[in-house]
Amino acid sequence: MEESHNPNSWSELPTDLLISLLEHLSFTDFLRAKSVCRSWYSASRQCMPKNNHTPWLLLFSENNNNNGCCTLFNPEEKNKLYKTQDLDLERPSLFCLKTSGSWLLMQNRFNNLYVVNLFTKERINLPPVESQVGTTKLERGAVDFFRITLPDGSKPVKSMRIRSPVFWIDEKTKDYVVAWGLGPCCVVYSKKGDNSWLQIPEALDCFDMVYKDHKLYFLSESRDFIIFDFSGEAPQQCFWVRCVYVERFYTSGPRRPHPSNKKRLSSTKLVVTVSGDVLKVETFVRSLSRIWSFRIFKVCSSGLFERVKSLGDEAMLLELGITVVANNNEGISRNSIYFRGCYNDNTCDISLFNLETRKMEKLHKLDCSSDKLSANRWFLPSFTQGMA
Repeated sequence: MEESHNPNSWSELPTDLLISLLEHLSFTDFLRAKSVCRSWYSASRQCMPKNNHTPWLLLFSENNNNNGCCTLFNPEEKNKLYKTQDLDLERPSLFCLKTSGSWLLMQNRFNNLYVVNLFTKERINLPPVESQVGTTKLERGAVDFFRITLPDGSKPVKSMRIRSPVFWIDEKTKDYVVAWGLGPCCVVYSKKGDNSWLQIPEALDCFDMVYKDHKLYFLSESRDFIIFDFSGEAPQQCFWVRCVYVERFYTSGPRRPHPSNKKRLSSTKLVVTVSGDVLKVETFVRSLSRIWSFRIFKVCSSGLFERVKSLGDEAMLLELGITVVANNNEGISRNSIYFRGCYNDNTCDISLFNLETRKMEKLHKLDCSSDKLSANRWFLPSFTQGMA
């Protein structure tokens, strides 16, 4: 005798049909759907969304009375903001250096690093920054004072700044890689199980780095582009080239702009596309009007930079250093650059730059004067066992 189902009851849909539906939902809708009833919750534990590529924005407040809560903005819901639970963050003087999925790489007021999950609050402490294994020595003096001694015996550097940090973590195994430039000296990294920071002396004068698919992409101040393979026990250099600039930037138009509104180069970032191409992205800002623009170059194996006019069906998450497949119906626009920026009028514009129209579009405007939002980071919300 066949089991009967009530066609009018959403709670009695076949499990395989429920799973098929849940897999096509966005991150937010998935979380809502699993709370509909017991059968939907049970089905949600057997799957997760397949195409969760919509970036969210994480905003931190300077207000120390917010109990470590953060504000979340989802581009799919332009008029809504969410508050996270208490993350037990170490305030004040706290910085979010990077994100990986729903994990945050944090730096506390003592310049030590740790990672924490935005939704589950799970925390992993990283080795103290002065625990260096290598020829370059980093010694801690006072709380925020360090002395860097170089291997060639030159005069010690009396300041330490973390340059271009990168962060990756596996949601299931909790394997992770954290790397950052140790001043102008070298790149240091730490993996799961390490009790100290190991040095990559070949990576000198760090300008920018990005990590994807077990590879570290490195660009030096002197234009050395190197790829390190992290799939083994220790990183191995698998590519090197000296980059050559083939195009200079000139201000467009017959007349030079007013000096107060001159277009200036704000930053240069490395980005790795879905297909594995490496891009160099230059960000320009007009000082007075705060209008942003971008130039994109592909890093070729010959060392040349080729101009890129379009990202096609991909969208760039500039802060994360990656591109994702875009679907305009799911809150993310194709051929666009998602970026963050705070301005001088106490506002924080959450924006994207459309490469087809060459114009900046504001997704949401937050009044920083009330919440005192001091920093923001794009991230790709991800599911963990504790959430499903």
